[in-house]
Order: sequence, then C-alpha cells, then structure tokens
Amino acid sequence: MGIFGAMTTAISGLNAQSFALENISGNIANARTTGFKRVDTSFADLVPDMPPRRELSGSVGAFSRNTTTIGGDTQASQIGTNMAISGEGFFAVRARTGDAAGQPIFAGATMYTRRGDFDVDRNGYLVNGTGYYLEGYPIDPTTGAVTGSSLSVIRIPSANLAAKASTTIEYEANLPKYPLTATANPLTPGSELITPAVDVAALPASSETNFLNQTIAGQSVTVYDAAGSPVNVQMRWGKNSNAAPETWSLFYMSDSTATGAATKWTRISNNVQFSASGQMTAPATGIIATPFTVDGVTTGSINLTFGTTGLTQFADPNGQMNPNRITQDGYPTGTLQGITVGEGGRIMGSYSNGQTVALAQVPLAQFPADNLLKRSDGGVFEQTLESGQPLIVDGGRGILGASLEASNADIADEFSKMIVTQQAYSANTRVVTTAQSMLQDVINIIR
Repeated sequence: MGIFGAMTTAISGLNAQSFALENISGNIANARTTGFKRVDTSFADLVPDMPPRRELSGSVGAFSRNTTTIGGDTQASQIGTNMAISGEGFFAVRARTGDAAGQPIFAGATMYTRRGDFDVDRNGYLVNGTGYYLEGYPIDPTTGAVTGSSLSVIRIPSANLAAKASTTIEYEANLPKYPLTATANPLTPGSELITPAVDVAALPASSETNFLNQTIAGQSVTVYDAAGSPVNVQMRWGKNSNAAPETWSLFYMSDSTATGAATKWTRISNNVQFSASGQMTAPATGIIATPFTVDGVTTGSINLTFGTTGLTQFADPNGQMNPNRITQDGYPTGTLQGITVGEGGRIMGSYSNGQTVALAQVPLAQFPADNLLKRSDGGVFEQTLESGQPLIVDGGRGILGASLEASNADIADEFSKMIVTQQAYSANTRVVTTAQSMLQDVINIIR
C-alpha cells in the first residue's frame, strides 16, 4: 500500500499543480482585461482515516479562490461614459439575446460586473466591451427626479431638451451716488436727475434723446419665453431725487423700432430707494415682479431680484452703474452634444444650449458574499444561493467617471507563482519516478 499510496498521492499533487497552473495561465492571459478578477488556487490536504501512530500526510486537492472583492488599479480614460468602481459593488447589466424591429431584446436575468468600459451604441444604450447593457434608473431631465423604482436598461434620450421660460433675473450692481449723465453738471444742482417729463411709465420714441441724456446704462440680459424664444432686455437707470430716501427709476427698451409717439422705453419701477449709507430700502423684498414685452414678444412674470444687499448706491468716480452679477434661469431648447458620468453615478447630458442635466442614475449592487458569485464569460457574475441577495444602493462616491478599473492580476506575482508551481510539479514527478523504480525492484525479486 505504501508504494502505491505514494504514487497516487504524487499523482494528486500533479493534478493539483496542473490545476494551479491553469489558473495562473488564465490570470496572465487576462492581465490587461478591464475589470478582470484573478482566480487564485488554494490547496487542501485529503487525509485518510487511520488509527493512531499510523496517520498519513494524505494527498492534496486544489480549489479555486475568487478575488472578486480585490480591486484593480483605477486608470484614467478619455471616454466620458467609462466608469470605475472604488470600493465594494458591481454594475448591474443585462445580456442581449436578439433583435426585434431594429431594437435589442434583453435577457430576463440581471448579471453583475466590474467591467465599466461603457459607451453609447446607435440606439442610445450604454454597452460595455463584452456586449452587456448597463442597468439603472431613468431621470426626468426637466425635474431631475428619478422616475423609476426598479432597474431597467438605461437608454439615453435623443429628444431635444425642452426650453425653460425665465422666471428670475438675479441683478447685483452698484449705482453711482452721482450719475454722470450727459446733462450732469456739478455746478448745476439736480442736473444729474431725470426730469418728470422723461420719467413716465411709457416713453415715446420722440423723447428718446432727452431720455438717453438723463439716464445711465443698466446693462442688458437675454431672457426666454415659454417657447424658448430669446428676449433681449436692455435696461437704463435714471435718478429721480437726492432727498432722503434717494430714489431711482428703472426702464427697459420695449420696442427697438418705435418712432414718433409710439412707446420705445417702458418703466419697470420708479420706487427703488436707498438710505444715506447707500443701502437699498425699497422694495423691501428686494424683488420687482414684471413681465417684459420686447419687439412684440412677451415673457411671463419675471422676478427681478436684487436681494437685500445686491443693489447699492455708493460713490463711483466714473458715475456709471458697476455690474457685479446679472444672470437669469431660462434657456432655449437644445440638442444633446455629449454624455459624461457625474458625481454620484449620474449620467449627465451636455446640450447645445449650455445646459448639463442628469439623464440616468447608475446604482451599485452589493452582496453579502461577493466571492461566492458564479463567474461567467465577459467579466460578469451571476447571483447564487451562497452569495445572497443583491442590495441595490446609490453609486455615491463609489463610481468614478472617465475611469476604468484594470485587472487585479499582477504579472510579476503570477510569474512567481508559476515558478513555485513548476518546482512542485517536478517534485511530484520525482516521487512517481521513485515509486516506479521501487516497484521495479520488487518485480526483480521475483525474477
């Protein structure tokens, strides 16, 4: 039994080292495969049941040991839709099983992968290098809210981004205490003020010359109506009074082509007041709500928002309005120009109107026992009874855009393992050779 046992034990060693070499070769072959998780080999002794003082060291069995929880290096990518996972988790993906009317048909089962080399295909789906389609939650580009409660294959909408009517203009500036208008003369008190004949709610085009001479430029801003049509609002300021509280009127050009008695400039407000220290006291809310009608295009009501400290009246040597910030919240319709992955795993669409909006949310799937998932072709894993049920969580900071996770197989380390495996295999062949020689000696005794 001893010689035969030694030979069978050595053969088990040969089988075990062969199994280890097969894993090593697979790891080396996939050393540059995106998101690949190497397979290590663990050895277990197989000891027969023997009486005391007759125990045997036994033979050996080889088993695979997954390294799913061990991440690879994160590498930068020039493709905005490429993603890498930092820490625990998997992308949820589905396989394509066929086509119908030019659209892909997907398998019913969800698979899981760390391979994040996703790119947009001709149908707007995000598919990785092995043909698996990314799952997530769609987001309404207008409201920014997630519109689904269950995972579905992400499809980037190709429709135009709807226009948004302007509702707010944020206006922060400093008005000069002494405006240097064309009629201003330091030797003539009140010459810098706008006269009552010019400070009217609707100013005819025939009075424009006097109006321009008695006011200062107030900047311009482009706002948008509900259809996304641009409305260029040109504003001018005229000071009404130097007596406390000091008062200004704000006007905008309502008809650039008006002539004669037709209204060209319209007053927005004649009740913007300042204290002696230059702080705005009226309107108390810091907001003037008004619609604008410019060259026949009328906007909805827009809040001209100064805030409580955004509009001031301090001395200025130039005598002109000094704008700090003038912005508005509307925009025209836009076409999709590019896709990137933003913070928290959100798929962001960049549009021709300058807007960047969230289109989809990429979650991560986590398992109680990641290493007990079943491996499949293409770098995907299947849920098993031993791995437990997936827990779907938001990507958060765990998803990195424009990045890829490299293979966690290290060639130098695998070469070291290969040398040890080769030596162990050779040692087992020597055991077989020795046992065969000893058996030959036994046969020779008979002769």
